[in-house]
Amino acid sequence: MRADNSKPAPIAEKIIAEDSHHGITRQDEFAWLSDDNWQAVMKQPELLKANIRAHLEAENAYTDELLAPTQDLQKQLFDEMRARLQEDEASVPVNDGAFAWASRYAVGGEHPHICMGARDADIDAMKLVIDGDAEAHGRDFFKLAGYEADRQGRYLAWSFDDKGSEYFTICVRDLATGEDTPNRLLDTTGAMAWSACGDYLFYVMVDDNHRPNRIMRHALGSQQSADICVYEETDAGFFIGLSATRSGRFLVISAHDHETSEAWLIPTDAPLATPICVAKRRPGIEYSVDDDAQREQLIIVTNWPANGKADTKADDFQIVTHPLPLSDKAADADADTDDAMQNWQVLRPHQAGCLVLDALPFADHLVVLVRQNALPHIEIVSWQSGASQPIGFDEEAYDLALGAMAEYDTTILRFTYASMTSPTATYDFDMASGERVLRKTQIVPSGHQPSDYITRRLTAIGHDGAEIPVSVVYHKNTKLDGSAPVLLYGYGSYGITIPASFSVTRLSLVNRGFIYAIAHIRGGKARGHDWFMQGRGAKKTNTFHDFISVARDLIARGWTRERQITIHGGSAGGLLVGASVNMAPSLFCGAVAEVPFVDVLTTMLDASLPLTPPEWPEWGNPIASAEAYDLIAGYAPYENITATAYPHILATAGLTDPRVTYWEPAKWVARLRDRRTDDGLTLLRTEMTAGHGGKAGRYNQLHEIAFVYAFVLAIHQGENSL
Repeated sequence: MRADNSKPAPIAEKIIAEDSHHGITRQDEFAWLSDDNWQAVMKQPELLKANIRAHLEAENAYTDELLAPTQDLQKQLFDEMRARLQEDEASVPVNDGAFAWASRYAVGGEHPHICMGARDADIDAMKLVIDGDAEAHGRDFFKLAGYEADRQGRYLAWSFDDKGSEYFTICVRDLATGEDTPNRLLDTTGAMAWSACGDYLFYVMVDDNHRPNRIMRHALGSQQSADICVYEETDAGFFIGLSATRSGRFLVISAHDHETSEAWLIPTDAPLATPICVAKRRPGIEYSVDDDAQREQLIIVTNWPANGKADTKADDFQIVTHPLPLSDKAADADADTDDAMQNWQVLRPHQAGCLVLDALPFADHLVVLVRQNALPHIEIVSWQSGASQPIGFDEEAYDLALGAMAEYDTTILRFTYASMTSPTATYDFDMASGERVLRKTQIVPSGHQPSDYITRRLTAIGHDGAEIPVSVVYHKNTKLDGSAPVLLYGYGSYGITIPASFSVTRLSLVNRGFIYAIAHIRGGKARGHDWFMQGRGAKKTNTFHDFISVARDLIARGWTRERQITIHGGSAGGLLVGASVNMAPSLFCGAVAEVPFVDVLTTMLDASLPLTPPEWPEWGNPIASAEAYDLIAGYAPYENITATAYPHILATAGLTDPRVTYWEPAKWVARLRDRRTDDGLTLLRTEMTAGHGGKAGRYNQLHEIAFVYAFVLAIHQGENSL
């Protein structure tokens, strides 16, 4: 398939801008696509410079025109995907004290409805307290974020984003009247937590550079201008978060970059108290905190070395305890940073190769979620006997996750299970009796037979001998004879592992003969913390080599062939896609990069952008280090576009995206189109009223997926498909 020359592509004006670092001068002919007033555009998209808007709209028009022949296919794909969604889908209610909470969709509705009822109530007996569709009415964008009720059941704090820019507004709804109180809390992350008395609401504010940096205390009924800052993070490299422990006794303020963390506690029954630090931040030491009220101790998941020696750090994390109450000496900036950690007692020692993902304390049990050999497992430990019972499944590739739970003093553990062939099942497991109750199985109204599909866990060998896990799914009738097209998905950054879970959307490709593969490459934590470290910083290129190795492994197995593979990734996964097509352009048929982080060097050189200082530990700081500059410049997709033939390219962007700014994919597409030597497609689609996650609403999102899959199917069908 070729770009039709009768439809001229937008040609971005070249205006040379230069910057110099470490004696190196770099030229960027498309730097003008970055609006230097981006902070204002995030809140008011109409302020975007006219020439930039004109270019983005021209790109959208070109993409729509080129893909117009796929309109019928897009509709067909959308209809298929929608038919696999249960229109009135509802969650399993979650008990929280005297009340129960659940969410559901209305038939034809885009947004969830939040429901409240008495403890153990069926969702049909619950009262609607937030109608997401009604709240979204008349807005170009609306995303309902979190919600949190006070213990007395008087008020519900809830948050929403109406620009896609992740500036969340928090409202407080009077549950007796169903009306919101007059005072709204602006410029927040959407995270919030109540004091025990219900008179105070704590939340996280963002600064002018869209970084969460302050924990605020709001007195119910007062103006936001009167709110009190209880914690302020002064290091731009640290983001902060807010949560409550499972017992509800403490609020947890967490501060972290990508390798160091710190936590502070506020008793919920003493909301005016000064936060107390659990343990002062110590470079390279990460920890997360929960509260075991029955034994008056904290449960801490950490990589802290038990003997205090950094060279024996618990890379795959261990579980330790700390007695309560905490000493306020930990909050003293002059205190010895080692003091608090020296009081930690190892509960579950570090086990190399068995990554601890989470630990949930209950009154009588401790639940531990781990990942070993790229598969998750649950361990349930009795506090009384110390006996451990595992929960696992037999499929070669699957996803196992802890479900929504709000109570500490219970024997019921909720978890979910799914695989690439099996829809998600929600279970309640009685930790005392061992009884497992299936509470819900994801319904596929159009019909789904898991036996029609095959899921496999493969191992590909990397360029340096690394064993790379790969999860695949394909229809049982697909012939693995070298003719099958492949969609290869990857991410490979920040330690994030893509689960081998069920998807109603990817079935539309699999049913058309595609092999769908997920590459669990280095940079994620599929095989433990070291797997992450081997794809980070100075070793980042291992991520890209692994992805290419997986593609070549599928070819070597005889399942597919060169130019029969399309690669797909979003955000940092878009960086993966961009780097891979630079390194092996002839290997792939196409590449889909959604909101791709492709202009890495420029972004890491701009300390004003929201994520730049917190992400220097991940990528390196090219401002301070010539070595980091050279390293990033060596793989950054935008920097390494050459005069060669490339696969067909589709990139997407969101105008109000604070994570990967719209100009990264816009610049990448402009330079690709200018330099590529073949006549393949180079397409950009920018959502002008959305951010990093694209359009909000479950059917709107299906339209976006149908658009991407139509592109993938079209390029694999050949030159006459468009």
